[in-house]
Amino acid sequence: MAAKTAEAELETRWRDILSVHARTMCEIDRVLHPHGLGASDFEVLDLLAARTAQEGDQCRVQNLVGRVHLSQSALSRLIGRLEKEGLVQRSVCAEDRRGVWVALTDKGRDLHTEVLPLQREVLRRTLAD
Repeated sequence: MAAKTAEAELETRWRDILSVHARTMCEIDRVLHPHGLGASDFEVLDLLAARTAQEGDQCRVQNLVGRVHLSQSALSRLIGRLEKEGLVQRSVCAEDRRGVWVALTDKGRDLHTEVLPLQREVLRRTLAD
């Protein structure tokens, strides 16, 4: 009986995590929509903005795959859309022609700076528990 209870508690915890994630993503989408962004768009901008001067201002797309909850093809489409909007810039890696670099543009950095407090406030509200 104890194993059944532990399994039920584990399932409840998992469902709670999914619920908090869904509520948080929906709320981020809602507050960023007027700025032309969704939660996944912001996540890519935020990861790129977090790059330090030591790391350089660009990142290989492959390095974002494990950090954003999107498939590689969905991430590529998202980056393509952000590029069309002038928020990021892509370039081919000179050492490895298969590699693609992505970096924030000034417009992307400005938009990230503008919406960062909105996203962080959502996190404070939804993750306060």
